[in-house]
Amino acid sequence: MFGVRGLDGFGLAHALMGILALVLGLAVIALPKGTRRHRKIGFAYSMAMAALNATALWIFDLTGTFGAFHVGALVSLATIAAAYLPVLYRRPRDWMVLHGTFMGWSYVGLVAAFIAEIAVRVPGVGFSAGVTMATVIAVAGGALLIHTRVPVIARRIGVSPRL
Repeated sequence: MFGVRGLDGFGLAHALMGILALVLGLAVIALPKGTRRHRKIGFAYSMAMAALNATALWIFDLTGTFGAFHVGALVSLATIAAAYLPVLYRRPRDWMVLHGTFMGWSYVGLVAAFIAEIAVRVPGVGFSAGVTMATVIAVAGGALLIHTRVPVIARRIGVSPRL
């Protein structure tokens, strides 16, 4: 479809959910935390990520078999669950820090995948190099932001982070 390899029905749904998740995740990051809007957009982000990862588990164009990207989708689903469960149960005591940290890593993984998708399509950039470069850039930047901003936000809303 549109001359892009792998952009069949699942690929198109996957791409659309990825774009939606990128936009929703950015909105959640930019908006004040704990508000009704934050919760609604955050829930929509979680649902978009669930759909994104579900479609990823049905895409086999790259290798023809279950591979590293499928494992990444499972890790992404686990990260969303690890971020969402503390919100549902309000446990442990610093559940907001866990929520912020895991949601942050969820978004970092999404951004890494997005950058990798672009990088591997640049002429002259090999597949492994593109994926590795995207992952290193996103994880380094994400780790810095998560481990500096989440504790500040937690303290601002009255939670003592135990990181």
